[in-house]
Amino acid sequence: MSYIDGFVAAVPTDNKQQYLEHAQKAAAIFKEFGALKVVETWGDEVPDGEVTSFPMAVKAKSDERVVFSWIIWPSKQVRDDAWQKVMADSRMQPENNPMPFDGKRLIYGGFDLLLES
Repeated sequence: MSYIDGFVAAVPTDNKQQYLEHAQKAAAIFKEFGALKVVETWGDEVPDGEVTSFPMAVKAKSDERVVFSWIIWPSKQVRDDAWQKVMADSRMQPENNPMPFDGKRLIYGGFDLLLES
């Protein structure tokens, strides 16, 4: 059964191109280590909420956009093995692929696939 990693972050609008380049490098590495698909989205209609919302969750500032991303893996075991390799890969180190956003406000998690239609 597939396994999904999901991410939500706030990226400065001026860093859109840098974010895309960062994501392209990372996606190639994830796929090299077994990911089936990597999807990156740039917020278009992401409303503020009264109690909770994507912007509130990542403490998005007025000059930032919310990005919503996910990685599809063939299994949790492939994902677990890959993450160790990805984190050890020199191409993912900050000096080689710096994050163009505040990583402290990144939300992420791993999910079992419940429904795919």
